[in-house]
Amino acid sequence: MLARGEGRGARSGVHGTLLAPSFLLLASCLLLASGTAEAANSCVECHRQFESGASAPTQAMGHDVHHQRGLSCTDCHGGDPAATDQESAMDPAKGFLGRPARAEVPQFCARCHGDPAYMRRYNPNLPTDQYAKYLTSQHGKRNSLGDPDVAVCTSCHDAHGIRSKKDPLSPVFQTNIPGTCATCHTDAAIMERHGLPVTQHWEYAQSVHGQALLLRGDRAAPHCASCHGSHEAARPGVIAIGNVCAQCHSLTRDLFAKSPHKAAHEALGLPECEVCHGNHLIKRPSDEMLGTGPNALCVTCHEAGSTGFVTAERMRGAIERLKSELAGAEATVKQAARLGMDVSEAEFALHEADGKLTQARTYVHSFSADTMAPIAEEGERQARFAGEQGKQAIHEFHFRRQGLWITLTILALVVIGLWLKIRELEH
Repeated sequence: MLARGEGRGARSGVHGTLLAPSFLLLASCLLLASGTAEAANSCVECHRQFESGASAPTQAMGHDVHHQRGLSCTDCHGGDPAATDQESAMDPAKGFLGRPARAEVPQFCARCHGDPAYMRRYNPNLPTDQYAKYLTSQHGKRNSLGDPDVAVCTSCHDAHGIRSKKDPLSPVFQTNIPGTCATCHTDAAIMERHGLPVTQHWEYAQSVHGQALLLRGDRAAPHCASCHGSHEAARPGVIAIGNVCAQCHSLTRDLFAKSPHKAAHEALGLPECEVCHGNHLIKRPSDEMLGTGPNALCVTCHEAGSTGFVTAERMRGAIERLKSELAGAEATVKQAARLGMDVSEAEFALHEADGKLTQARTYVHSFSADTMAPIAEEGERQARFAGEQGKQAIHEFHFRRQGLWITLTILALVVIGLWLKIRELEH
């Protein structure tokens, strides 16, 4: 343990302040030295005696991933954990580093996390490129310029008591990431110094993505790092936005890439998905966005009578016809089901029609009525079939009921006739 701490300390060259006031550490160590048994780890034993914040690292060791893997104070800070006096325990000759300056934290952590051979001892699948990615990020670039505001490793992972990213209490657990990023990105003072807004977290929380992740706990929903990256965090940029969204919405992106809008967006320098859907405040899409109505987005670019305007009208018309046919068929089939009729075939057709409606809405991103309309028409055909099946079931129900009444009438007449005949015989 000590040898590893010395090696890491010697390679770093990073110097910082001591972890605690010297007189407190010396007093604590002297108390320990007067005991009957020598401390196994003077770093832990001394810091446990403090009543100040210097004892916090020892209190967090229970859930720290490094401590769970057998690592301790000296693996990061160097020094001699067997010594009971301050000078020996914190001797620079033994690799003691103390607390690194904030700007040096990424390099400090990279001594281990950037060493593939060392990290392989714990997990061969652990990435070792976090520091290289950090240097390319907006945070890393600003940090290299001496900006004291930007995030470093400890900003997101904490310094001591670092939890696994799979731990629901970890700051980098999926559902916690938006709140972790918001620690800085909702700080008005910090954001003002950099000319950035503070509304991103609020907007994300109201979005379809935020509602899925934060309210419903759907960990498949994207969070900040899904779009911006984690260690390499940066703005996606106009060119990259379509590829970012394609991580989840691959079919939609493929349709857009083959559409006439692709070339237009590139020529005008417009971000692909963001123009219509926004970025952080992405709401659930509605049919009102399509067409030429008052809430349609198409008319913000396409003038009345233009090819795009006519295409938007055709696509919205196909969607509305399918919705109307589907709504009528659903009402008919539900009525038949309430009457107790078998409508399984009709319900299957309704399911198919509803799937075609979803598919047609996706194929809107082809921005071609000739491509999208056949899908909607197939949905209409399935809906009509379901409606006809429902009507036949209702007609059969009424036919059966009429037949039942006729049968009951005949039986009643027979019974009355028999009764009259019996009376006649009795007389």
